[in-house]
Amino acid sequence: MADAEVRTATVADAAEIARIQLDTWRSAYTELLPPGVLDELTQDTTERQWSEAVAESATTVLLATEGSWTVGFCVGGTAPAGETAAADGSVPEDANHTGLVSTLLVEPRWGRRGHGGRLLGTLAQRLREAGNTRGIAWIPEADEASMAFYRGVGWEPDGTVRTLDAGGRPLRELRVTGSLELRFE
Repeated sequence: MADAEVRTATVADAAEIARIQLDTWRSAYTELLPPGVLDELTQDTTERQWSEAVAESATTVLLATEGSWTVGFCVGGTAPAGETAAADGSVPEDANHTGLVSTLLVEPRWGRRGHGGRLLGTLAQRLREAGNTRGIAWIPEADEASMAFYRGVGWEPDGTVRTLDAGGRPLRELRVTGSLELRFE
């Protein structure tokens, strides 16, 4: 494998991040999202949204590269209060020390090469440095590959479920959680 690394994204990376998101969603989520939702996503709009997200200081956006190729990205930061509530609605003691992985995508053609683990490992380190001790992520219930990935680092579903409106179709997501001291299998 060529040199692989993870680095902090810049606004100049927004076009590549948008490309990866659109290509990956259109490849991996065609069964989960109605065709109209995917068809409405454009490169220009998605790129503009990523430019804004990268510029936001409260969010960490990381990029995975292999050689000269951009192959994936990860986004996270300290979890907003509304994301940390337990399944029964109670607020856990560590709510103020919980990080949120809001997105982690690796292009399918670059999968199984360690990029997802490097991205999550780097983000977990940044979250720990910011005082977080636990992480959470939301995964579509039907996304078996992502569930297997998170289970591989020691994160498990915690019983919290949410349902999003995905273009008129409900999209059920499970929250996974675990230590930011990741274990890789």
